[in-house]
Amino acid sequence: MPELPEVEALAGFLRQHAVGAVVGRVDIAALSVLKTFDPPMTALQGRDVTAAARFGKHLALDCDGLWLVTHLSRAGWMRWLDNPSVTPPKPGKGPLALRVHFFTPEGLTPAFDLTEAGTKKRLAVWVVNDPQEVPGIARLGPDAMAVTEVEFAEILGGTSARIKNSIVDQSLIAGIGNAYSDEILHTAKLSPFATSSRLTPEQISALYAVMRSTLADAIERSEGQDAARLKGEKRSGMRVHARTGLPCPVCGDVVREVSFAERSFQYCATCQTGGKPLADRRMSKLLK
Repeated sequence: MPELPEVEALAGFLRQHAVGAVVGRVDIAALSVLKTFDPPMTALQGRDVTAAARFGKHLALDCDGLWLVTHLSRAGWMRWLDNPSVTPPKPGKGPLALRVHFFTPEGLTPAFDLTEAGTKKRLAVWVVNDPQEVPGIARLGPDAMAVTEVEFAEILGGTSARIKNSIVDQSLIAGIGNAYSDEILHTAKLSPFATSSRLTPEQISALYAVMRSTLADAIERSEGQDAARLKGEKRSGMRVHARTGLPCPVCGDVVREVSFAERSFQYCATCQTGGKPLADRRMSKLLK
């Protein structure tokens, strides 16, 4: 899933390539992605693109006061096309969900595609007059790159959830997902199962600093990358996430995994839990 650094990079890419252009034809290849119908998608046509923005993990284009907002979810992505086909795509064919064409001041006619791999279709698109009309944006807590340390401490002190769940809860802190939460907790040497409200002031201060530095480093590595390279850049910077069975780059212990119904997370027992493996519900069932 694209998280804060990748969505920020995509917003930066659109600021460079789409802002200043005029929206042309909008091709809808999957009606299921549309979550609003008024204003209609056709209302975007002919409008100037005046800004690109990120709200948590939502990506948004300001088209002269009318906003095109998307949440890429787990398997969605944006792809830029310098020379898109003039033939409208056939609905239901392949991963393409939406294509937005542009006319640039230089006379170019690029486009971007919103695509989604897999069978679970969760990619979402809204056309709204105000981004706050998108339910997921309206519920967002303070952004992970804007929250102060005092606010961060108050947020964690007010919840008894596990710290892994707290920092991925978008209503508490916006922008962090499964991957970067693994990296942040590993660097901070905290167990994913630690109770948020029981962290010491020293642990919270260290966690805040690690959160900011981890995300800032990922943003810096992603800056200037085109959309096609962002996924690879994200994977290359991971120390524990998606590295189950490989050695921890800090201590050499094996990276372990805890699996749930639809997702999993990775951690190092030596670095984060005093050498004690965490209970994995899926493995426990297999061993019964």
